[in-house]
Amino acid sequence: MTLMRWDPFTELRRMEENMNRLWRGFTSDGGNEAWALPLDVMEEGDNIVIHASVPGVKPENINVMVENNVLTIRAETKEEKEGKEGDYLMRERRFGSFYRSLRLPDTVDTERAKTTYENGVLKLSFPKMESKKAKQLKVNVPNEGKVLESKE
Repeated sequence: MTLMRWDPFTELRRMEENMNRLWRGFTSDGGNEAWALPLDVMEEGDNIVIHASVPGVKPENINVMVENNVLTIRAETKEEKEGKEGDYLMRERRFGSFYRSLRLPDTVDTERAKTTYENGVLKLSFPKMESKKAKQLKVNVPNEGKVLESKE
């Protein structure tokens, strides 16, 4: 038996996800509502790297903005209409507005951010500020003449 710490907010998030899934099931417009972009956020060396899936969106239709350390990604795709009339038997591809906001840590340098877009994935790389990187401090021991290095 594994003991796990109970987090009431996990249950609330799960309930919110289930409610959102339920409400999405009631929409009849094929998914033409604003929806959140799926993101992967990772730390690679001295950079915070974010991958956002924006399939079928042209790079010129993606708006990326950082204000007060809040990253906002907006995009929009149009519904495909081919001139053929017919009823969908299944329709899972989304169209409409994409939107996602994310608070960035205070340690990143938004002025030196780099963006790339390839195969429907937007990659954002934020380097950490030199002044905010972790520093190793030396510990001085008085009256012994020794200097110890602190390990963090």
